[in-house]
Amino acid sequence: IFSAIDKQYKYLFNFSACNCHPVGASGKTCNHTTGQCPCKDGVTGITCDRCAKGYQQSRSQIAPCIKLPSKIFVNQMSSDARAAENEGGDEGDYDEDDEDNDQCGKCRSGTRRLNLNKYCRRDYAILGKMSEPIVSKNWAKFTMNVQSVYKRSQGSRLRRGPTTFWIHDNDLKCKCPKIKPGRLYLILGKENDGERRDGLVLTQRSIVIEWREEWHNRMRRFQRRAQHCD
Repeated sequence: IFSAIDKQYKYLFNFSACNCHPVGASGKTCNHTTGQCPCKDGVTGITCDRCAKGYQQSRSQIAPCIKLPSKIFVNQMSSDARAAENEGGDEGDYDEDDEDNDQCGKCRSGTRRLNLNKYCRRDYAILGKMSEPIVSKNWAKFTMNVQSVYKRSQGSRLRRGPTTFWIHDNDLKCKCPKIKPGRLYLILGKENDGERRDGLVLTQRSIVIEWREEWHNRMRRFQRRAQHCD
């Protein structure tokens, strides 16, 4: 009996110690033979301590590495990722120190759903197609070709045609809201939301929904019922 216990004891203590990254790993238990920790999506390394190729560090502890959009953020990779790329490396490290300051968290699920109450609480409701963004000084500038104006506040200058939208690059990186250029979107928001800029500012409180044709009747119904808004 003692011989069997001794063998088991030796077997257990031949395991490699776990040193899983507190943010990059999806759990604390590693493969005790190799020391490989279970990594979150887009994370790689024995201890899950860096972003895989094609991913960049996000502001979220839930998803620390997000897929790198080929057009929008290719020039906004971290200096560590650039250095790794220049040296022929396949991965970009992410700094644990940055995790304290860079946290996306989850997007507001309510900003992807629409009901009469939310319609009433927004200043405008418009439908249009987004252009490719121009990113400069922490902001992404979109031009939307507005096709329909379902709601606007008194004195608003919102009209059909080109309208400028601004999104802070932190929100865009976190996909809050998530926008794909060339797609039709229904957007509801406040005209004075966020910083004052030449155009409208989309924030994490704005409702941005990819358009479906069957929603046209719903929007007309909201227009008719808007008289009941408080």
